[in-house]
Amino acid sequence: MSMKALNAARSASESQAAAGGERPLQYLTFWLGQEVFGMDIRTVREIIQAGPMTALPLMPQFVRGVINLRGSVVPVVDLNARFGRSSSVLGKKSCVVVFDTQRHGERVELGLLVDAVSEVIKITPSQIEPPPDFGSVVRRDFIQGIGKVGQRFVVLLEPDRALDVREMADLCERAQERALA
Repeated sequence: MSMKALNAARSASESQAAAGGERPLQYLTFWLGQEVFGMDIRTVREIIQAGPMTALPLMPQFVRGVINLRGSVVPVVDLNARFGRSSSVLGKKSCVVVFDTQRHGERVELGLLVDAVSEVIKITPSQIEPPPDFGSVVRRDFIQGIGKVGQRFVVLLEPDRALDVREMADLCERAQERALA
């Protein structure tokens, strides 16, 4: 997906959200194994091909490393590992989705390693069901809802929870303490 297409989709989604009502919101969809996940396009900054990452010592398994993005150091989270699965194996379609999050009131860029980016889809609020109480593929608080798109379901992530920088930093500190003990 080109930056121009991503920016156009983000602008359209922001306009729709401002209008309110049953207007559809846009979600970037991506694959983790055989499952399709989505996140609000308004949080996505860009999508880049997965490449070399610099590993950091004493980090938990889900922190894959850091990348240099036009002079900025951007941590990359392996979303499979973050969800308690085995680490992702890099393939031809592996991508890093760079998105914005907040930490202590400041904007922080974070990269998500995913198996493949799919498309931008539109989902109206009436097509979104609450997260299930059981049988979920990820922690319930990580899920905004389940989007019904045709005959398939898309797990819509709640990035402020699933990718909470504060919680991940706490997990990193505990991993470092265990390694040094």
